[in-house]
Amino acid sequence: MASFFMFCLIFITLTVPQSKAQSTCTTQNFTNNKQYDHCNDLPQLGSYLHWNLDTVNNTVSIVFIAPPATPDGWVSWAINPTADGMVGSQALVGYKATNGNMAVDTYNISSYSDFTKGKLAFDVWDKTCEYQDGMIRIFATIELPVNGETTVNQVWQVGGRVSSGGFPAQHAFQAGNLASKGSLDLLSGEISGGGDGNSKTKKRNIHGILNAISWGILFPLGIMIARYLRTFPAADPTWFYIHGFLQVSAYAIGVAGWATGLKLGSESKGVRYSSHRNIGIALFCLATLQVLALFFRPKKGHKIRFYWNIYHHGTGYAVIVLGILNVFKGLQILSPAGNWKTAYIIVISSLGLTALVLEAFTWIIVFKRKSRKASKPSTNGQAKEHSTAP
Repeated sequence: MASFFMFCLIFITLTVPQSKAQSTCTTQNFTNNKQYDHCNDLPQLGSYLHWNLDTVNNTVSIVFIAPPATPDGWVSWAINPTADGMVGSQALVGYKATNGNMAVDTYNISSYSDFTKGKLAFDVWDKTCEYQDGMIRIFATIELPVNGETTVNQVWQVGGRVSSGGFPAQHAFQAGNLASKGSLDLLSGEISGGGDGNSKTKKRNIHGILNAISWGILFPLGIMIARYLRTFPAADPTWFYIHGFLQVSAYAIGVAGWATGLKLGSESKGVRYSSHRNIGIALFCLATLQVLALFFRPKKGHKIRFYWNIYHHGTGYAVIVLGILNVFKGLQILSPAGNWKTAYIIVISSLGLTALVLEAFTWIIVFKRKSRKASKPSTNGQAKEHSTAP
């Protein structure tokens, strides 16, 4: 039930459209009544581009306008001279500096983890930045990478945080963020490309949902069944079959989620989330051992049953801790709407609260049983005489 509840919340988050103010580049004005010959409503991230093309001097003067992901965030527009994605792009990044002034810096993005601040592969001048009506505007004049070539590969992006040194923090990985790229014909204004964002986002969401349900919900729920139902003799062996079913189901779903993660990794060259990946590998290995333990369980009273219990219980609790930790790491990477994280926190908090109540109830039952056993008369005469003593 808990996994179903979470799934419903996530589904609602995915399907409810977010309201967004509509605008168009033709209604936008600039200081000193500056005019631009061309403009485009870019197809992602509520962004706009204005430009003047100078074919004689092989330059383009641009204004990129976009809302940052948060008021303290950043926006970026880039030309990629060698490819159609982020890697290799030469970027302009606009943000609010620590002194409160708007700033624009240039970055050479050689990989997803290597942003070099400094001079670009082509000249850029007249760089300025301003903030107006919740939008950051980047102004610049750029030398085109290839003389006489008026079609460029553009990449644009928005993020939610900037370090004290002006370094942009990682952006989100929603459909708009992944699809904010394509070619731009500076003569005709035609734009194209960036069509694989929705597909990757769906795969990421599937990966996240499968792993949240498996490692983050079903495994803890299965362990709770084993720990608390077995307290009641009437529940034996029903608790064992429920426990086994939940653990095997969680393992199967987790393997599917792990496989989608491997697929995403192979399709995202240059993207590395080392801690998330390493925890995922550890989870897969521990869960495999845990499932195998169900098939190699010694009988009660066997001399190695004590050591098997230590191994089985220790592995189970390790899976719970690592699973929940990795779900939160995955949420941090995906940077989804707040409802995702809230839904998972509600579910896992409910399981935790239930476990605390059941833990207390279990110990009460255990102490009562011990008390009854201690008060029962034994079969020898001394015990009987003692039990009847005042």
